[in-house]
Amino acid sequence: MKKPLCEFLMGLILLGTGGCGSIPVWTDGEVPFVPTTPEIIDRMLELARAKPGDVVYDIGSGDGAIIIRAAKKFGVKGVGIEIDRELVRKARNNAFREKIEHLVEFHAQDAFTADISPATIVTLYMLPEFNAKFRPILERQLKPGSRVVSHDYPIEGWIPDKVEVIKGTWLHDHTVLLFEIR
Repeated sequence: MKKPLCEFLMGLILLGTGGCGSIPVWTDGEVPFVPTTPEIIDRMLELARAKPGDVVYDIGSGDGAIIIRAAKKFGVKGVGIEIDRELVRKARNNAFREKIEHLVEFHAQDAFTADISPATIVTLYMLPEFNAKFRPILERQLKPGSRVVSHDYPIEGWIPDKVEVIKGTWLHDHTVLLFEIR
């Protein structure tokens, strides 16, 4: 199960002095759910040149924000892969509320077992260790011309085709990295 954003951030800020708890440590490969802002989502999809006809897969899709925004703003179909069933339920409800459920789907599954071969764009906001382990799947399943966009973290062994730094809040600036499959 993913840790709540409050626990993650407050643990870092408070350094174990109370609040939501002590510094969280994920030793079992978990990735915390940290939402991506609409501005960063837009830039990720613009950098990937999203357009009707594309199929966007979001790995670790959380509440569905990236897939839902891609469908609404860029007219693409989207698939969210998320291991946390409660977040999948939330994403499906969000898609229904936004009236784009006909363009998107969300799967409760481990990303390492997912078939992402239909994707023309893959979005990631995962930790570097996850990206490194997921790279062989991207290399094996994606067709030439597919684009991979990573928020904040590189993919070990790959050189990005484009990198943009976007001014963030007091916490940090955001880096968006585009990789094109050749």
